[in-house]
Amino acid sequence: MAGCSVLEGDKIDYKSAAKGSTLEVPPDLTQLSRDTRYAVPGTSVSAAAMQAGQAARPVGTANTAPATLSDVRIERDGNQRWLVVSRPADQLWEPVRDFWLQNGFTLDLDQANLGIMETDWAENRAKLPQDIIRSTLGKLIDSVYSTGERDRFRTRLERNASGGTDIYISHRGLIEVYNSSTKDTTVWQPRANDPELETEFLRRLMVKLGVSEEQAKAVAAAPATRAPAARVVNVGNTPAVQLEEAFDRAWRRVGLALDRTGFTVEDRNRSEGVYFVRYVAPDAQKKEPGFLGKLFSSAAPAKPPLKYRIVVRSQGSATTVSVLNEAGAPESSANAERIVRVIADELK
Repeated sequence: MAGCSVLEGDKIDYKSAAKGSTLEVPPDLTQLSRDTRYAVPGTSVSAAAMQAGQAARPVGTANTAPATLSDVRIERDGNQRWLVVSRPADQLWEPVRDFWLQNGFTLDLDQANLGIMETDWAENRAKLPQDIIRSTLGKLIDSVYSTGERDRFRTRLERNASGGTDIYISHRGLIEVYNSSTKDTTVWQPRANDPELETEFLRRLMVKLGVSEEQAKAVAAAPATRAPAARVVNVGNTPAVQLEEAFDRAWRRVGLALDRTGFTVEDRNRSEGVYFVRYVAPDAQKKEPGFLGKLFSSAAPAKPPLKYRIVVRSQGSATTVSVLNEAGAPESSANAERIVRVIADELK
């Protein structure tokens, strides 16, 4: 209930950072440059086409609570929520795209062939202090004010076996902090993702797709349940994440974890349990400048991304998530250990 009070309509008013200067962010959080999608060996089908041919997901599991409204329903599993819409993905792409633009964002990634769109880093202007000074001068010099926070949202559309579409929304956040005792320079650093913001935008998207405001609020307010914990294990001298749950649920949770932690998912093959991702290893020695630092420095060359495969394998009620290199061989490098830790931390 506290979350609902924070996310009232007048508490969200986003303004995209793309309308001004581009926001500098840590290298492992930047949206990588677009290039040709990684091709699955032996096939040329897209990720969306792969989803259309998969077996139907089990219905009515004890851990999933659906709420149906017209052809749009919200489902939840643990602390995850997503929409299931009885319309094909190609009919939903433009309405979903318009939804983000109408909410004050610009799109940094807009790739219908992958079923992924992602907003630019944006500021929630509703968090700015509404004092007498800003009420009299803020409208004239509004750019002087800053919340010191930025948000980015990724939307993923996947075709399901019934011919409809599953829609996932994930959030990532940054916060600007001082990096010296004199407080003359700042840096941007990641902050925890906000599931309440994800739920609020899912609710708003339901309204965009035809559900009434009252109905959307009612079904989005269902309480969260605790999801099974993840733990890091060693399998054949390679790091992995182990989950005590079946494949369907693990596949959804891993996909959302990748979205929330900023991996670029180039493709996915649910039948083989593989996400094809790009990853930029963070540089511990590098400090990304804040607004003041950007004015007096030039950007260093970005590290080239590395390609990996995140593999989800299940045996009975247990699932293992491991990292393969671009060629499909088990990966035991420091990067693989870091990737496993990031996924495990997000799944806890």
